[in-house]
Amino acid sequence: MKVLIATDKPFAKSAVDGIRQEVEAAGFELALLEKYTEKQQLLDAVADVDAIIIRSDIVDADVIAAAKNLKIVVRAGAGYDNVDLEAATAAGVCVMNTPGQNANAVAELVMGLLVYAVRNLYNGTSGTELLGKKLGIHAYGNVGRNVARIAKGFGMELYAFDPFCPAEVIQSEGVKPLATVEELYKTCDIVSLHIPATAETKQSINAKLLGLMPKGGILANSARKEVINEAEILEFMQARPDFKYVTDIMPGNHADMAEKLAGRYFSTPKKMGAQTSEANNNAGIAAAKQIVDFIKNGNAQFKVNK
Repeated sequence: MKVLIATDKPFAKSAVDGIRQEVEAAGFELALLEKYTEKQQLLDAVADVDAIIIRSDIVDADVIAAAKNLKIVVRAGAGYDNVDLEAATAAGVCVMNTPGQNANAVAELVMGLLVYAVRNLYNGTSGTELLGKKLGIHAYGNVGRNVARIAKGFGMELYAFDPFCPAEVIQSEGVKPLATVEELYKTCDIVSLHIPATAETKQSINAKLLGLMPKGGILANSARKEVINEAEILEFMQARPDFKYVTDIMPGNHADMAEKLAGRYFSTPKKMGAQTSEANNNAGIAAAKQIVDFIKNGNAQFKVNK
């Protein structure tokens, strides 16, 4: 069995070493494709592999067709919209993610963005505090739970909306569940986004929804670029000079936003939520363990395609 790590943004060396240990202990071979620049390099590399570990790399129908022996793809991280699930299912390929492995890293970044936002991007002027502010968590998954855990230490009031998480579960963790997304935005001073990019959620964070937020509202996005209606958020923020937007995913209209929303908008230069050595190790090694368990024991616990 041959396992390929295909990462244009490589894992840390310690993560690769951990993956190698798991893979080779199982009697499998490990191959590396790092910092590749052309899709053809990926197509060539997958020709004889049984399993692939990726990060934000694109595994589309072409890649799956080129990998004749492919049995499993594992996305080291939570999101998996960079994998063509239909093509994988049609080819009999299992696709998994590694939920929770990056969650603390992303949550810590969110809180850092929020401190930066309420302190006016550290521009030397008087800001506000997170203590007592109402924080809305939009999707109460692994990252949302970690955001709640950390935000409690800041003394924030916590609310969440997640139609897929039972209200009693949210409530049992000291967070108030809300029945609708509109209620979340209307209630909270700050909203932290953790929704996936799906047909239902793409472009769903729009001017109408953000317009429900109280004066001085802040939106933090560490989820996906596609869920934001970028044209509307720019127009909305020009009409609402009290509103701030901080994000871990640079918008397509970043230059316009930076120019027109100076002091109220910040984006990291690239997606950095999971960019810690701990998250690197956790997600990479979890991916390797899941591949070994799937191939040897048929365990498909984290399968995301049908």
